[in-house]
Amino acid sequence: MKLLIALGNPGQRYENTWHNAGFWVLNEIAREAGLTWNAGTVDKFLGEISKGQIFEEACILLKPMTFMNLSGRSVLKVAQFYKIPSLDWIVIHDDIDLPAGKVKGRAGGGHGGHNGIRSMMEESGQDNFQRVKLGVGRPAKLEDGRSAMDVADYLLRPVPGNEVADFVKALKPEVESRIKDMFKQRK
Repeated sequence: MKLLIALGNPGQRYENTWHNAGFWVLNEIAREAGLTWNAGTVDKFLGEISKGQIFEEACILLKPMTFMNLSGRSVLKVAQFYKIPSLDWIVIHDDIDLPAGKVKGRAGGGHGGHNGIRSMMEESGQDNFQRVKLGVGRPAKLEDGRSAMDVADYLLRPVPGNEVADFVKALKPEVESRIKDMFKQRK
């Protein structure tokens, strides 16, 4: 069994922010697979889960509802309950160091300043899980080279709904390809 994790923040306020790019993409993958999210799992797992087949693999899908900085708590609860080792986790998350619209897969490594990944590493003591990084880019630069906006403000500012839909449509095929490759590596 695999654990597909999307990182983001709960609530309507954050729904259409770049920090929720992982939620956007996993929501669409789940929808296409005919899966629904169980909000009743938040008390037990600190997140919404769904169960089913994704690309012919048995999967638990997880969206932590702990806010990004505490995502590891939810991930660890689900992984321990379903006895899924960290080598079988695939985390889908935003990445400001990738140009907007790019996707990168990676196994293991550091957190790269991403607080959701940092939380997962701290809670589990592991760093060997797979990552699918979604490039959201960085804030624009001013003429003097300084950032025009604080990174946190950039990640948490509202993104128009049409941009969200375009982003998901553009990146989803590459994300799916990366996930399939990661599944093959762990057979």
